[in-house]
Amino acid sequence: MDFVRTDGKNTDFIENCRLLDRDLDRRVGKKINNTAIGGGAIRKYDEETVELKRVFVRPEYQGRGIGSRLVSLLIEWAMELGYRRMMLETGELLTESCALYRKLGFEVIPNYDPYVNMPESLCMEKNL
Repeated sequence: MDFVRTDGKNTDFIENCRLLDRDLDRRVGKKINNTAIGGGAIRKYDEETVELKRVFVRPEYQGRGIGSRLVSLLIEWAMELGYRRMMLETGELLTESCALYRKLGFEVIPNYDPYVNMPESLCMEKNL
């Protein structure tokens, strides 16, 4: 193995920089080839409450804090729109999701419509 001193014009150096950029993009969850790596939504529930919906991060990007950032941005957006509370429905078996929501300040509440008679559902809320 040789270590070579070079400058920014060296083709091996240029290629290594390209590979580093691609690896960093992968690690931080940057949009790759214009493909979204995750998403989520908010939907009005009533005048003061918004519901968090359809939060998802592609499996190969999970575990990097992207979901936390995504939910935090949706919370911020809901606050900008004037909502005072956010609620969501998930399931107890989705342990990673439940841990994320708890970490962000959500607390378990009785199931709300349309989840009232769905024992597999777990509803949570957070005051904004």
